[in-house]
Amino acid sequence: MSGKIRFAPSPTGYLHEGHLLSALYVWAAAKKWNLKIHLRIEDHDQSRARPAYIAGIREDLAWLGFKYDSESIQSARGQVYEAALQKLKEKSLVYPCYCSRKQLLAENPQSETGEIIYQGKCLHETRVIPLPHNLRFIVPNKFIDWHDLRLGDFHENPKLQCGDFPIRDRDNQWTYQFAVCVDDIDEQITHIVRGEDIRNSTARQIALMEALGRTERPIYLHHPLIVDANNKKLSKRELAHSLRQDKEAGITPEMLFGRVCYKAHLTENDTPIALVDAISIIMETL
Repeated sequence: MSGKIRFAPSPTGYLHEGHLLSALYVWAAAKKWNLKIHLRIEDHDQSRARPAYIAGIREDLAWLGFKYDSESIQSARGQVYEAALQKLKEKSLVYPCYCSRKQLLAENPQSETGEIIYQGKCLHETRVIPLPHNLRFIVPNKFIDWHDLRLGDFHENPKLQCGDFPIRDRDNQWTYQFAVCVDDIDEQITHIVRGEDIRNSTARQIALMEALGRTERPIYLHHPLIVDANNKKLSKRELAHSLRQDKEAGITPEMLFGRVCYKAHLTENDTPIALVDAISIIMETL
C-alpha cells in the first residue's frame, strides 16, 4: 500500500498529550502502510492562531523525533479555497445564512451531542441583505455508508446530523469542515487517521468532497482519546498541560511516549519507551 497521510494540528495553543497520541497513530499508520507524512498547520481560525504556536508545533515535533515529508499552512492557501468555493457556487450548492447564534439555538433542534441541526431557514432567502453572514453548503439528503478500520461500518445521513453546515463564517474565515476537505483533495491525502471525537464529521466531509469532485474516498481510522480526570478529552481551550511545559521540567520524549501509551491503555506500565517502540506498539493494533 502507498499514499499519503496527514498530521494536522491547529496552532491555537501548544501541543499536549492528545496531540502526541494522535501523532503516534499517524506515524504508526504511515510505517505500516508505507505512506508519506504531510504536516498541515490548520490555522483557519485566525482569531485564535498565533505565530508562537505555529513555531511551537514544528519545534516540538523535532524535539520528539517526528520527521515528515511535506508541510502546508492553511492561511497561505486562500486561492485554493476560493477556487473550491467557486465550484460549489457553479453547482448552486451554497447560500448565505443571516441567522445569529441566538436564532440558531432557538429555532433549530440539537443532536444528542448538542450540535445544532440547521433546518435551512435561509435557503430560500432571495433578498441580498447587507449584514454579516456565513455561507452554508447544501447537504444532500441521503445516507452515506462508510467504513472505519477500527470502529467498523457506519450508515449516516449528515442532513439529519447537522443539516446544511457553514463553509465560511461571518468573519469571512474558512471553516474547519470546508478547509480540511479542500486540503485533503488538493494535497492528495489517501488515509485519514484522527481522534474519534471527529468521527461524526466523516459523513458530511465525504458529502462535501464528493460535491467538489473527489470520487475515491480516503481510508479512515479514528483512534481512542486520552481523557482528563473528568472523562473529558484534552483540549487547548481547557488549558491542557502542554508538552513544552514537560520539556521545560526536564521530562524526556521517552518518558512522554511511555506516559501517553499507558494513558491510552496501550501498555500496562508508565515507563519510558523509545519512539520506535511506541510506534511498533500501535502498529500492532492497526
